[in-house]
This record gives sequence, C-alpha cells and structure tokens, in this order.
Amino acid sequence: MKRKMNQQTFQSWIRTAKDIGKQFIIPFVVFQAVRTILLPTSFDVLLLAIFILLALAFYFDWI
Repeated sequence: MKRKMNQQTFQSWIRTAKDIGKQFIIPFVVFQAVRTILLPTSFDVLLLAIFILLALAFYFDWI
C-alpha cells in the first residue's frame, strides 16, 4: 500500500532548506575563494565554481 505524500509538508521542507542554503552560500563562497587563492588545487577551483553557480542560482531565483 502506497502512502500518499502531503504536498504542503513537502513544499515547506524544501522552502526551509532553500532558506538555509541562501544564508550559508555567501560565507562558503568567500571561504572557498580565500582557500583557492592561498592553495589553488583543481578540487578547490571546481568547488568554488559550483558554489558561485549555486549562489547565482539563489540570487536569480533559478532554484
């Protein structure tokens, strides 16, 4: 028997996760940028690019 998922609860959970992500993405970008400047490895550059794209997605409401 399949349990029906409550859409209201699911959307509020996603909205909460999105709001938390908006609060933490800028400090992550700044920290990663400093780390990339001091010790530039390919992983750090890739992670910085992902964080910047995620920050842009939050800023322009793509997510």
